Amino acid sequence: MAKIKPSKGHPYARILGVGGYRPTRVVPNEVILETIDSSDEWIRSRSGIETRHWANGEETVAAMSVEASGKAIADAGITAEQIGAVVVSTVSHFKQTPAVATEIADKLGTAKAAAFDISAGCAGFGYGLTLAKGMVVEGSAEYVLVIGVERLSDLTDLEDRATAFLFGDGAGAVVVGPSAEPAIGPTVWGSEGDKSETIKQTVPWTDYRDGSVERFPAITQEGQAVFRWAVFEMAKVAKEALDVAGITADELDVFIPHQANERIIDSMVKTLKLPESVTVARDVRTTGNTSAASIPLAMERLLATGEAKSGDTALVIGFGAGLVYAATVVTLP
Repeated sequence: MAKIKPSKGHPYARILGVGGYRPTRVVPNEVILETIDSSDEWIRSRSGIETRHWANGEETVAAMSVEASGKAIADAGITAEQIGAVVVSTVSHFKQTPAVATEIADKLGTAKAAAFDISAGCAGFGYGLTLAKGMVVEGSAEYVLVIGVERLSDLTDLEDRATAFLFGDGAGAVVVGPSAEPAIGPTVWGSEGDKSETIKQTVPWTDYRDGSVERFPAITQEGQAVFRWAVFEMAKVAKEALDVAGITADELDVFIPHQANERIIDSMVKTLKLPESVTVARDVRTTGNTSAASIPLAMERLLATGEAKSGDTALVIGFGAGLVYAATVVTLP
């Protein structure tokens, strides 16, 4: 019986570079208040959001991804031709096929990189990062580009008081490559499909196509149920990710949770008992909830502003529709 040769991978993987793109249009809460009965004070107190970015016609999912990816590739110090795989997490690319990852890989100038999309909502970046680590270690790709990108303004019901103020657009990307030491910890991930109705698309595309509904499908959620789940259950997942990485809260430098809501972030910080020395990402204030893009965008901003630095140890956790989640500890590029 023939034996398959072992893979020629690398012992470890790490994030080598990060890049982000935010659309040029900045949308303050005052614009949201034109279509819902609320106030700027209420929106800020409930979510922490002051502004968000909305894409124009030219800022497509692919275009934003190419911009963010170019920065990440340059930051990693490699060329696009060295990228062996492109993984794109998004729920707002409106073509069922082909995957937008193939278009991005081509526009970047990769050498026929493997390319595919995943749909894991706000946990999508964590899912992609886990897949990328596996590819590098296994040897199927030396460098993997992981992109989180959304145009959630296309899926926002501006008359829904519970969600109209939440969502923004943007793209974040990282390059994952070989490492001489552990730099991406084990991933704690999973799903709770029995709670899938708490965050969902209002109706299937087929209902809109067939004319059984007049309103374009949008994202809706049960706010209180999502808040309770995120605060109590995701704090446990975050703690588990620290434990399996062999890191204590006191040893952590940075906390980068999904930028869903600042109240959720504050509650998680309190539950995890993070010391004041830990830098906490609060990109949600000016970027809003960008789902799969929120963690890499927040990471990019922390490094750009100097609030975090290369080599810092960071806990990242994403959670959302599904309900799905993914948490891991990483060394920042």
